[in-house]
Amino acid sequence: MDQLGIPRLTHASGIVRLPGSKSISNRMLLLAALAQGTTEIRDLLDSDDTQVMLEALRKVGVGVTALGGNAWRVDGCGGLFPVKDADLFMGNAGTAIRPLTAALALSGGSYRLSGVPRMHERPIGDLVDGLRQIGADLRYAGNDGFPPLSIHPAAVNLGAPIRLRGDVSSQFLTALLMALPLTGQRAVIEMTTELISKPYIEITLNLMARFGVRVERDEWRRFTIAAGQSYRSPGILHVEGDASSASYFLAAGAIGGGPVRVEGIGKDSIQGDVRFADELEKLGATITWGNNWIEAAAPRGKLKAFDLDLNHIPDAAMTLAVAALFADGPCRLRNIASWRVKETDRIAAMATELRKLGATVEEGADYLAVSPAPTFIAAAAIDTYDDHRMAMCFSLAALAGVTVSINDPQCVNKTFPGYFDAFAEVTAPVIAIDGPSASGKGTVAERVAAALGYHYLDSGSLYRLTALAALRGGVALDDESGVAALAAGLPASFAGGRILLAGDDVTDAIRSEEISVGASKVAALPAVRGALLARQRAYRRFPGLVADGRDMGSVVFPAAVAKTFLTASAEIRAERRYKQLIAKGMPANMHALLQDLRERDARDAQRSVAPLQQCVDADRVDTTEMDIEAAVAAVMTVVRRQGL
Repeated sequence: MDQLGIPRLTHASGIVRLPGSKSISNRMLLLAALAQGTTEIRDLLDSDDTQVMLEALRKVGVGVTALGGNAWRVDGCGGLFPVKDADLFMGNAGTAIRPLTAALALSGGSYRLSGVPRMHERPIGDLVDGLRQIGADLRYAGNDGFPPLSIHPAAVNLGAPIRLRGDVSSQFLTALLMALPLTGQRAVIEMTTELISKPYIEITLNLMARFGVRVERDEWRRFTIAAGQSYRSPGILHVEGDASSASYFLAAGAIGGGPVRVEGIGKDSIQGDVRFADELEKLGATITWGNNWIEAAAPRGKLKAFDLDLNHIPDAAMTLAVAALFADGPCRLRNIASWRVKETDRIAAMATELRKLGATVEEGADYLAVSPAPTFIAAAAIDTYDDHRMAMCFSLAALAGVTVSINDPQCVNKTFPGYFDAFAEVTAPVIAIDGPSASGKGTVAERVAAALGYHYLDSGSLYRLTALAALRGGVALDDESGVAALAAGLPASFAGGRILLAGDDVTDAIRSEEISVGASKVAALPAVRGALLARQRAYRRFPGLVADGRDMGSVVFPAAVAKTFLTASAEIRAERRYKQLIAKGMPANMHALLQDLRERDARDAQRSVAPLQQCVDADRVDTTEMDIEAAVAAVMTVVRRQGL
């Protein structure tokens, strides 16, 4: 079994760009397939579930074309699917099999739908019953009420309302609402029980309206679709960031200090799971909203104990079950019966894994009560049950100082393939080592990283590569927009201790004095620094990162757990540079080197953006009288003081 280790974490802060919403992505794909015209969907989630939907649409004759950059073109079929006989494997994608089942049942063909074993345990009976009420021909190929299914041509009649339960899954109502306009008839759906997960129905209604079909709603009891409506492409659509995925990062900010900002959702989001931020605020977290972002920071002290009805955010509510470990008393999550029929029985699974962390847990048919342990255990191996949300939720336990091993971490590919990298970008410990040129920071940083088993970032090499790319491309070093464009698409890679630019080994070339001076010049350009900022932050990975540069502690990683400022006299630094160049067989002049260093120091200190300066929270290490071993020991003293 594959396993991912997450080290003990102490802090969370930073910015995360969310992947596209799974719920919106698969709804948009199906509506675009059923519409007249061609739709371009941008920022589509790239995940197992959307790939399942895309492959199914291909098999029933819908034209889908990848445009690159998570954009897809869908050539709508104007109603009924062209291919009338197909076998469709739906994996464990509930957001794909349920709405597609309804659309296929009204498409006049013969289809067979199956999935992974767990999919064959997830109920679909209420949807089948609703479709059978209007004359659709669906048959169970295994156990009644569950996939696999076979669908056969049949004439339908919507003369009477469809009566539908709403207390198992809102996806059944979504499936019917999206499919019924294909009949051209007036359609009415009446709910026979309370409807759960209402915000997901809001998403469905919103997206249907964008494709030209309006639904009249009488509270949450009755839904009416007027006759004669059909789907029409709105042209270009953008998928919002996934609000359920945002919950892990917002919780990390509330637990681990923060602030953590998620981008891609905000005040104007159509997803109900943005309300997770409201629930987190009730626990004492500081929540700030923007039009396209939400930010969370920790309260003073622990999160407040809670007793909450979470029917409106069932997926995001899972995150609160782990957040309960950090509360100041017993917590209760109520009205979560739908957890029982998700990718796994989430109530049972959550109870089992929370107990591994020392919590006292009581589970009921529709609730979970969690009492945090007085002290956390040192380490835990978390089983994920082939459930992406289990894996993502329990990554947060590492913020309690627990070494967490996530079993089968690839299950996150269902909705968020890059989750653990994104989580590391706001939680993995960072040691920032700043200082002027030739202060020894590069050699020291590399050795500290090796001693800790951390990754290493030589940020200066990125500026050197940018300068080299500009000189090779004939771009003037003071052409800010031109150099910034080069920096944004820098074809650089690092392998086996060598540095490559467009496949060319430039390890030695970027260390010449010409490139050193050029790097200092381009680093003073605000647009260049902005272009390289995200690239530098992306080096933050588990188990941790040691980063050296000029602004690692002040700008790139301001929340670094340990910061040092390495310096030395200009004369000593010039002498070190001289010896380096001579050792590599390069020409060097001591007087010229000293003059260049002083000019570079002045330029770096006086630039308008991210000037070279010692952070107020950084330890100063003067290496003038130190050899490398002594300098490394001095930095390691600072690091060990932080418990790393």
